[in-house]
Amino acid sequence: ATVEEAIAAAEAAFPEWRNTPVIKRARVMFKFKELLENNAEKICQLIGEEHGKIGHDAAGELQRGIENVEYACSAPEFLKGEFSKNVGPAIDSWSEFQPLGVVAGITPFNFPVMVPLWMFPMAIVCGNTFVLKPSERDPSSTLFIAQLLKEAGLPDGVLNVVNGDKEAVDTLLHDPRVQAVSFVGSTPIAEYIYQTATAAGKRCQALGGAKNHAIVMPDADLDNVVSSLLGAAFGSSGERCMALSVAVAVGDDIADQMIAKLSKEIDLLKYGPYSNKDNDFGPVITAQHKAKVIHYIDSAEQQGASVIVDGRNAAPEGYENGFYVGATLIDQVTPHMTSYKEEIFGPVLQVIRVKTMQEAMDLIDSHEYGNGTCIYTRDGEAARYFSDNIKVGMVGINIPLPVPVAYHSFGGWKRSLFGDLHAYGPDGARFYTRRKTITQRWPSTNVREGAQFSMPTL
Repeated sequence: ATVEEAIAAAEAAFPEWRNTPVIKRARVMFKFKELLENNAEKICQLIGEEHGKIGHDAAGELQRGIENVEYACSAPEFLKGEFSKNVGPAIDSWSEFQPLGVVAGITPFNFPVMVPLWMFPMAIVCGNTFVLKPSERDPSSTLFIAQLLKEAGLPDGVLNVVNGDKEAVDTLLHDPRVQAVSFVGSTPIAEYIYQTATAAGKRCQALGGAKNHAIVMPDADLDNVVSSLLGAAFGSSGERCMALSVAVAVGDDIADQMIAKLSKEIDLLKYGPYSNKDNDFGPVITAQHKAKVIHYIDSAEQQGASVIVDGRNAAPEGYENGFYVGATLIDQVTPHMTSYKEEIFGPVLQVIRVKTMQEAMDLIDSHEYGNGTCIYTRDGEAARYFSDNIKVGMVGINIPLPVPVAYHSFGGWKRSLFGDLHAYGPDGARFYTRRKTITQRWPSTNVREGAQFSMPTL
């Protein structure tokens, strides 16, 4: 009933909000951005208390979210539409981008602030009303930023936040008043969301899981590789859909050197509670997820891989009962292993050894996920060939986490994205609007034409 009430409130608020001038909608977002910045410490604390994310990592999450709000402030520009004068005798034609109505967002636990900010600022500034269902594991920071948007001047009913589980989600997917659904989460759920929403006639973008590979070429700057991999693999305890979880070393020499350097650096990493800003990463989200991550490490070892650095028995002093998994490095991984095929979503970096760059690319292309990837090399030709031919949606060249900036769009290929448009940026504006093209003529009063029965031409 609560979800249905939220949908009803959004539906009631839509006509007036739709007709609010876009510049006024953008001013609300501008004020919202200011409030997010002024309340950054409180927001990061809420993220840490429920999620366990270290303060500096939470601050980075918030900043990337704020950048999406900044882009939404430019709505008067990207919603201008297109106009053509005199497409025929005294005939003008133009396109408008009109809001859909009530739209919904379903967001994951790992980014309780950033991912909602991918969705509702763009949807709302485009003239829609929004129902947001955050993760039930850490909803407090999401609720707090929703309150800030109200404080920024958003009218009642335009943004509605509901808590719940699958029952709440299914209500959003089946209710005919909801016109579109955005989702970020695991691939099995993303596929379910997409199939259910589209079967109900809704527009849908559902972002799923990932297995992000880094190709390390023999000519790579190893110091840069190691420092990049440490943050990209173990930051946020590996609970990122853009975490680098597989390093593909081209040649045994570079693999051996990389593993030796990584092993030394991993031993220096600090993990523990969010309240200690000197920590590099915190716990995973639940005891069940900790057990799942450890199971993947066990599985890799049982299937023949070598665990070089073992984080299975991690227990920071004073937090022995916490949900901690230490940074783990696994060598001699092969494509048939369960730990390679599936998304671990934990602080685990696996190393696969290949002989050629093409073999590395074939490995990436054959994986069911195609979210992000990168290559480390000094060879511009190799980098260009890689970026042009790899079958992955987001590509980095000597960049470990190629997350697009807010004025581009985020999305993978293959089973990492279900839908036709990526998240946020220009694709976000197109997802939350629909094009209407109008062709107009005002004949002079003394013109009288007979009926035409052939296809009109200009």
